[in-house]
This record gives sequence, C-alpha cells and structure tokens, in this order.
Amino acid sequence: PADTKPPAGTGVRGEGDMPGVVIVGAQWGDEGKGKATDVLGSRVDYVVKFNGGNNAGHTVVIGDQKFALHLLPSGILTPDVTPVIGNGVVVDISVLFSEIDALIERGVDPSKLLISNAAHIIAPYARTLDNVTERFLGKRKIGTTGRGIGPAYADKINRLGIRMGDLFDEPLLRDKIEGALEQKNHLLVKVYNRRAITVDEVAEELLQYRDRLEPMVTDTSLVLNQALDRGETVLFEGGQATMLDVDHGTYPFVTSSSATAGGASTGSGVGPTRIDSVIGIVKAYTTRVGEGPMPTELFDESGQHLAQVGHEFGTTTGRPRRCGWYDAVIARYASRVNGLTDLVLTKLDVLTGLEEIPVCVAYDVDGTRYEELPQDQAAFAAATPVYEYLPGWSEDISGAREFSDLPQTAQDYVMALEKISNCRISAIGVGPGRDEIIVNHDLLHARGE
Repeated sequence: PADTKPPAGTGVRGEGDMPGVVIVGAQWGDEGKGKATDVLGSRVDYVVKFNGGNNAGHTVVIGDQKFALHLLPSGILTPDVTPVIGNGVVVDISVLFSEIDALIERGVDPSKLLISNAAHIIAPYARTLDNVTERFLGKRKIGTTGRGIGPAYADKINRLGIRMGDLFDEPLLRDKIEGALEQKNHLLVKVYNRRAITVDEVAEELLQYRDRLEPMVTDTSLVLNQALDRGETVLFEGGQATMLDVDHGTYPFVTSSSATAGGASTGSGVGPTRIDSVIGIVKAYTTRVGEGPMPTELFDESGQHLAQVGHEFGTTTGRPRRCGWYDAVIARYASRVNGLTDLVLTKLDVLTGLEEIPVCVAYDVDGTRYEELPQDQAAFAAATPVYEYLPGWSEDISGAREFSDLPQTAQDYVMALEKISNCRISAIGVGPGRDEIIVNHDLLHARGE
C-alpha cells in the first residue's frame, strides 16, 4: 500500500521524507562552511561532522559573539539540533573536552552531542610522530598542523587504530595500544632519536575520559538512518575542502580524509541514496593555508588587501592564509567531483571598493590552455591563470538581504561566477554576521527545484 511506512533503518525513502544535505568546501578550506551550516542549522534536526579532526576550524558569529569551533560540528550552537561526530572523524579527546568546556562557560549546552563508537582516537604518539615527521621532511613538508591527524588516519588504514568503543573494554584497549607501540617506538627511538612511549601512559591518558564520554558514544549510523526514516533532516558538514581531499585534492598537499561529498556516506554510515542535495561553499576570491600550488595566489598589494579586509588567518592554526582571485577552474572541478546542486558564495563584501576584479577562467601551461583542472601534478604546479576582468563596486553591501539590493556590478559579478562555475549560486554572504546573507533558493529542497 502507498501509505505503508518502511521499517526504521532500511534506507527506503518514505513519502514526505525531508532531505539529507551535504555541505562541502569547494576550494582549499576556510570558505565559511560554519556560517552556512549554522544558517541551515535552525531548520535541520541533526548536523554531522563526517571527516577530519581538530585541524579544521569554523568561525560562527552570533550577535556580538564569535565562536571558533575546531572539532565540534557547527550545529552545537543551535539548541534544537543534535550534533554528531561521525565515524569518519579522528578525535583528540583532550581537545574535544577543552572545546566543550569552553562552550559551557559561554552558556552553550553541548549535552546532545553524539559520537560514533567507530570514530578513531588520536593517541598521544600520533601527535608526536606528526611533528617529528614533518620536521624530518624538510623542504618536502606537507604543511600539516602537527595535531596527529595524518598518523591517526594512517593507523586506521593500517588497522592499528584505536576507536571510541575500545575505551569501554580496557583489556582490548591496552592490547591495541601495545600493538601500535611495537611499531611506533622503533620509529621514535631508532629513526627520530626520541624516547619510547609506554602502554601505561597512553592508556592512562585515554581512560581518564571514559566516564564522561560514555553517554555520548553510540551507533550514530543507526541513529541517523532512523532519523531520516522519521522524516527528519540531516545535514552533513565536511571538514577541510574539495582541494584537500586525499583522493581528489592537490595531492600530496592534502588532508588524510575524504573531504568531498562521497565522504559524507563513508564517514557517517548513511548511504548515498539518502542524500538529496550537495551544497558547495566558495569565497568570492580564493585562499589556501599550507604548502602546495595555488595558481591565482597574489604576492602583491592586492593579496595583502584581501588578507587584511577578509581577516584571513586560520581559525584553528592562526596561520595567515594565502590569498588569490576567484578560480573558476577549481569551482568547476569541485562541482563535478561533488555533484554540487548549489553554491553558497561567501565574503562578497571583501571585494567592495575594488575598481576591477580579475577572475581566473582557465589556466595556461606552457602555451596550452586548460579549461579543466590538469591531472598532471607538474602541469598544475606550472599553471598560470588566464583572467577576465569584471567591474567592481564601492557601495556598502552588508545590509543587502535581497539580490536586487546589490549594486548592479556586484549582481553582474555573481552571475558571471555562476555561469563559469557550472553551478547555480543559491546564497551570498555579505558580511560575517549570522544574518548577513542573501538566500536566493531553498537549500533544503535544492534538487527538486
């Protein structure tokens, strides 16, 4: 019968089901995903972080308060939302509780937080190895944040990882730590001239959090699928961004997890057929933190202007971000590999006051024009931008709430980006505040429009 509701957890879509929505960065990160997630967060039931660790930060401005979130999903700031840390995330437990305690001090209630029992833990030796390995690489360094993210993911793939659920079985936990340290201590002592780490000190550090974690740790895959079966809305929030994805980013200058839309399924245990829309976040220009090629990077006064006006310093690291003009080649690539249904364009206000705004529409590599991203690493590193120049505007746009409120040249800039990025722009950020945004389309029903 048509009115028969499928059993909970089957993944069969019932009539009237609300969507699963994925938000991903469409550049190199720091695009403003936190703000976009927060804007949608008041209309969803669950916000899920599905990849990364505390190496990525979101800044959310609510009224006169600024919240810098590193490990926690942005939904933690919305009272009616259940925030979830999925199995695809690696968790530094000390950072987790430092962040939770800081929010409690500011009046935020984090008690609804759920953590996957399959999420991997960043052990203390992972942080140690991250730092010594990066120094050992010298000029070949990746630009890691040194927080143990990469080594934790390496242990996961090498089947040496420790998962959240292991904390509640102490003999198993100690056995896993011992197995990992058999390898790690050889590296630390014989290669890096560091002291060996004992099983007891690792176990003691991790077990001190067990009682406080117990109410949070659960089978989040089951929870999320049952929520979708009930017709509730689940928002999947990606850490880092498309160009830092371990498979689809500018390898090897990437993160260690799947930061593209496909990672939402593998990092949460929710199948791809339950995802209705994929929203990419792009700045009105381009930034990057860390090493690796960036074709539109600016080394002149224009780059300094974007950095100063845009306050381009990392939320987590404090590192200055490299700045450049909008790169439509990257945007088209992100649209393709993520299957984007919509773009949210942020920080349009930063461009106010510029007489002319260059936009990269293609690359030149040794005389050959590339409309799409070169897959050869050397070719991408040698790419120089091919620019088109659009007129700027001088009016303050922070008060705009409708597209028609923007100056005509600002409207033209947005429409030009939409055309050359191969994806519609459904929302436009015109300032840092929670309400400083123009929404052109309903992002929760993007695919059906």
